[in-house]
Amino acid sequence: MEDTDQVEHEKITTALEVEQIEVNLFRSKALWVPTRARGVFGGQVISQAIVSATNCVDPGFGLHSLHCYFLLSASPAVPILYFVERLREGRSYSTRSVKAVQNGKIIFHLLCSFHRGEPWQPTYQWPMPHDVPNLEDCELEETLFRRLASRPGLHEKVREIYLTYTEERTKGPIAVRRAKRDDSSADGTITSMYWMQSRSIPHYEAPFQKCILAYLSDLNFITAAANVLKLKRYARGPDAHSMSSTLDHSIYYYNDDFDCGDGLLYVVVCPRAASGRAIVQGRLYSRAGSLVAVTTQEGVVRADRRAPEDTKAKL
Repeated sequence: MEDTDQVEHEKITTALEVEQIEVNLFRSKALWVPTRARGVFGGQVISQAIVSATNCVDPGFGLHSLHCYFLLSASPAVPILYFVERLREGRSYSTRSVKAVQNGKIIFHLLCSFHRGEPWQPTYQWPMPHDVPNLEDCELEETLFRRLASRPGLHEKVREIYLTYTEERTKGPIAVRRAKRDDSSADGTITSMYWMQSRSIPHYEAPFQKCILAYLSDLNFITAAANVLKLKRYARGPDAHSMSSTLDHSIYYYNDDFDCGDGLLYVVVCPRAASGRAIVQGRLYSRAGSLVAVTTQEGVVRADRRAPEDTKAKL
């Protein structure tokens, strides 16, 4: 990743910005690869695809759901092209498809739906967890990583990783604070909670707030699966965490009045992990307790274990 891309990524507005080069065709301007990642940050690709789709929809319709698949890792060296297809124009719903292309290959596919709101309909939501510390009382992840890096006796390579994470979080457009980590309930459900806050932004309107939410929804998400499996990072052996990679991601929006700059509480659980895959589910709440969005993601989550040798008889 070039230094110019890192500078661009420090602002959420430029991280999500795309250039329109035809009626239904858009191109990325800056791409960012997180530390130890296989390719461009998935949340950035999702958000840029949403920006592209939103530019091709009547402003009277608001994004209410999206489903996407990550097909190939994206390189930061080549811009991503986003092709928008206008699949349906209805009175209440409009549907768009976005294919992200790089080097002639489809690397990502998004299907999203826009809804003309019906605020007169009845409402219901799961309540926000009641015992969560306030955003201001929670430690920033860069502070945590800096503290972990200063521990005596730490292997130098691990120390370097922590310091790299410290710099990455410090310069990133989203401030992440851990509210609760691996909290176990009476029935054995393990929950992690994070405060996510977009840094230094004005109060954008709902369409762009939803793009920012999509970006931050991919932070600390599939990692919840590795945590519940108790896989060890920066280690080797059958209990070591060898790989995580997103396969698909979904978001359902239920609020048009929220501000990512004020902070959102991300409540994350992992209902199931098996066969080298895991699914995580998330709920994003405003500070006032409104359930803004519900998310799901499935990803590859592997321990450092080899498959058994094939013992099938040869025909």
